[in-house]
Amino acid sequence: MPIIVNEVRKGTYLDSVALMRMSRTIAAMDGIEECGMMMATPANKRIMADAGVLAAEGEAAGPGDLVIAIRAKDQSAGETAHTAAKSLLDKPKGAAGASAAWAPRTIRAAAAADPEATVALISVPGAFAAAEARKALGRGLNVMMFSDNVPVEDEVALKLEARERGLLMMGPDCGTAIINGVPLAFANVIPRGRIGIVGASGTGIQEVSCLIANNGGGISHAIGTGGRDLKKEVGGITTLTGIDLLDADPATDHIVIISKPPAESVAKAVLDRVARSNKPFTICFLGANPALPKNATAAPTLEAAAFAALAKAAPSLFARSLKPARAKGIRGLFAGGTMCAEAQIVAMGAGLTVSSNVPVPGAKGADAKADATLIDLGDDEYTLGRPHPMIEPAVRDAPLAAAFADQSVGVILLDCVLGFGGHADPGGHLAAALANRAKDGPLVIASVTGTEADPQVRSRQVASLERAGVIVAPSNAAAMRMAIVATEQV
Repeated sequence: MPIIVNEVRKGTYLDSVALMRMSRTIAAMDGIEECGMMMATPANKRIMADAGVLAAEGEAAGPGDLVIAIRAKDQSAGETAHTAAKSLLDKPKGAAGASAAWAPRTIRAAAAADPEATVALISVPGAFAAAEARKALGRGLNVMMFSDNVPVEDEVALKLEARERGLLMMGPDCGTAIINGVPLAFANVIPRGRIGIVGASGTGIQEVSCLIANNGGGISHAIGTGGRDLKKEVGGITTLTGIDLLDADPATDHIVIISKPPAESVAKAVLDRVARSNKPFTICFLGANPALPKNATAAPTLEAAAFAALAKAAPSLFARSLKPARAKGIRGLFAGGTMCAEAQIVAMGAGLTVSSNVPVPGAKGADAKADATLIDLGDDEYTLGRPHPMIEPAVRDAPLAAAFADQSVGVILLDCVLGFGGHADPGGHLAAALANRAKDGPLVIASVTGTEADPQVRSRQVASLERAGVIVAPSNAAAMRMAIVATEQV
């Protein structure tokens, strides 16, 4: 008979990414039906309750407490998993080694220990993130807030305060930045160069910066804004600040702006600011095509934005022949939400009908019949209580198996995103997941976002995929175009 095991650790905090990885380890044990190891915020308790792992003890936990919540097939499996979970939680304390000598518990202590620091990276539950950001701003620190689930009114207040203090407030939900050559959060190792980026999309920044790097260019800075910055409620405060900073930066000659379609009033404010600059801009508002000032070039895709900034033409795609797909349907399974959006734009530009769980303007909802069904696996419906697919590529395994079993699918599109914070070997995991596929199954086309200097090493990831029979395209947009060509041959 299934049992539920809960343990509450009072006043204990661990980063959500680390907890998700631990949860997946426990969930994979024999006899375990589900596991959640989370901070007991109201949102997380709802996730655990919906997953059927929360007991009365866990329900009573406060937002500053950590909950181990396990559902097992029997008492023995539950006890074994509980012991393993406690071991994982306790291991970091004993493994800290020399680094344990520097373990400040507050912003004030960290700033005192390193008075030359200029940036605070905040990754705490959303309920506490705004308070920590205010402390950092009050000490003259720029802020990158990785935390999400922060109320929009707090975001606006923090960004206004940062602007008044002459500081940069990146986020909430800012996943990527590169400041003075230093990659922060989910970012890649990119050479220094003369191109600056302001982006409301983490994976968008990654794709553009990596394409620039892999084609001979470099980045001065890449400023993340958080996904809501260009919405009407926020008004593009960080985007405008980022433009000001890069416009004044003598090391930046060209500025790229990346976002999904902004609110009309915000787009006008951003483009009015662009028009006052003497520098050239590339504007990539995915799915929108506003009138631009004379010093700006429109880029419909991330790929186009990178090559416009480089003042180069994108390389020819079809030097290699593609065998015909078995069917006309295209199924995209994306770890990066902006990669999914870009693929939708490319497909619709070629005249295909598109459906998606995160449709861009002109696309249909996920349940609609279409030539291409493109899914963002990083969306909440796939990641509630689970790691993002960039951290745990196994999130894609079940949808991948379903795509292979669907006789209407002729091509499967995948993205493989490298860099700090991501999985150590996403290409290897995909290759293993593809090992037993049928020879007459769909073609698999992938792109790899990363550089040779990344921890995963781009060429190694490409080689792993190609050994598994995957066709590796030079960019995410190119992968979509290759899929279209393959299905047209049917």
